[in-house]
Amino acid sequence: MFLTITTTGTAERPATDLGFLLHKHPDKTQRFSTSHGVAHVFYPEATAERCTAALLLEIDAVALVRRNRGKGAAPGGAPHLALAQYVNDRPYAASSLLAVALSTVFSSALKGQCKARPELPEQALPLRVDVPALPARGGTGLVARLFEPLGWTVTAETVPLDERFPEWGDSRYVRLSLEGELRLADALRHLYVLLPVLDDAKHYWVAPDEVDKLLRSGEGWLETHPEQLLITNRFLARRRSLTRDALDRLELARLAEADDTEAEELDNAVDETSDTEDKPIPLAVQRREAILDVLRGAGASRVLDLGCGQGQLVGSLLKEPRFTDIVGVDVSMRALQFAARRLRLDRMPERQAARVKLLQGSLAYTDSRLKGYDAAVLSEVVEHVDPPRLPALEYAVFGAARPATVVVTTPNVEYNVRWESLPAGHVRHADHRFEWTREEFRAWAHAVAERHGYAVEFRPVGPDDPEVGPPTQMAVFHNAGNTPDTTTDSTTESITESTTEKEAAA
Repeated sequence: MFLTITTTGTAERPATDLGFLLHKHPDKTQRFSTSHGVAHVFYPEATAERCTAALLLEIDAVALVRRNRGKGAAPGGAPHLALAQYVNDRPYAASSLLAVALSTVFSSALKGQCKARPELPEQALPLRVDVPALPARGGTGLVARLFEPLGWTVTAETVPLDERFPEWGDSRYVRLSLEGELRLADALRHLYVLLPVLDDAKHYWVAPDEVDKLLRSGEGWLETHPEQLLITNRFLARRRSLTRDALDRLELARLAEADDTEAEELDNAVDETSDTEDKPIPLAVQRREAILDVLRGAGASRVLDLGCGQGQLVGSLLKEPRFTDIVGVDVSMRALQFAARRLRLDRMPERQAARVKLLQGSLAYTDSRLKGYDAAVLSEVVEHVDPPRLPALEYAVFGAARPATVVVTTPNVEYNVRWESLPAGHVRHADHRFEWTREEFRAWAHAVAERHGYAVEFRPVGPDDPEVGPPTQMAVFHNAGNTPDTTTDSTTESITESTTEKEAAA
């Protein structure tokens, strides 16, 4: 079983940098024991212009049979026959055996780690991967459908059953060549997942932890891959419960990403306008820090995160002991499950876990569980609500729950022109029902404050452009009977209303 990885170099970046990335010296031949045989790593060529690393895996057929004894099938999924256990394609065709060897021998490279040259793993390299014998259940068409969406140029040639007898037809094996400019870690992750997927077999028992392996190696590409279902199903050996769990978690990741309204590239574009020489701070991080500043200033200790999504803000609140009672609320149970996993609530110390609760609930309805809190946060939530339902949300939060402080953040549509990647007339996320101008947001906030007896002030989040304002606009509502003594500036406005008028409005 054989695989090669080749790269070319330049005067500034010699091809032999591949040795640093793989943690294997080009001048040495190295040998590694595996549970099913021996893996060898060597370099057929290693010059500044071109470098090739080869992985040769020698399979011990007897050891493979012994480890699979009692599982009801020969390695590769073939029925048990006396001879088939020892004479099969496993020593020759790329499969999960080679995938596991890749993850074992090149573990640091697969993780994107290189202590000697830490800048190398993030660099995209011109790569060529050759696999002389790859079982492909689905043929060359499936090979292309799996690798091409990942940025590879695919050459897959079907191997005939016997070249002497063409009338016998083709085998299920292909000679595969992949070419592309990718990070080496990404290339290894693609191979780790897709080699056993094409073989449609695993040489070991697929346990629940295999889901974690798939999601870890598929991070950043499996979520959007057009063959996501096929990849997940085959990688998990067609075990329905595991496939369902993996797909649920992939969907939760997608939903959680959708909950954070600005796309990542927009967050980065905002940061590029900053004059700081430090590493850019994503807008989502700036937004959370601005919210935390408000909560600290208000002296809040019991906080509601309404529309908590994947729980980033809840996680930030947990890091500060001053917040003693934290409640995350979301309408999606799947999102709450993802948040619980992300926060590792099941592994959290009992004392820490007692500070946080995740509740399912709709903000369009009053909920007695939300009463009596110091503060509530609606971070990037209101723009996901259909305008006719905004009054219901308004009453549920400001009229029924009535926290002392309410923080609302929402995109400033005027700022959208500063993003070249955002087409004219488009909102920042497909699920946004609207995006307000600064004037529209202030009019809504003033009206809410008047109806429910709050004072409101406005703060910018992110760089405050002199023409179009900040990317995120924030309104901070204070219960009129509990308004902190703050001085307003040009970005702050407040209004109050008497208790009698408030009760009449309610």
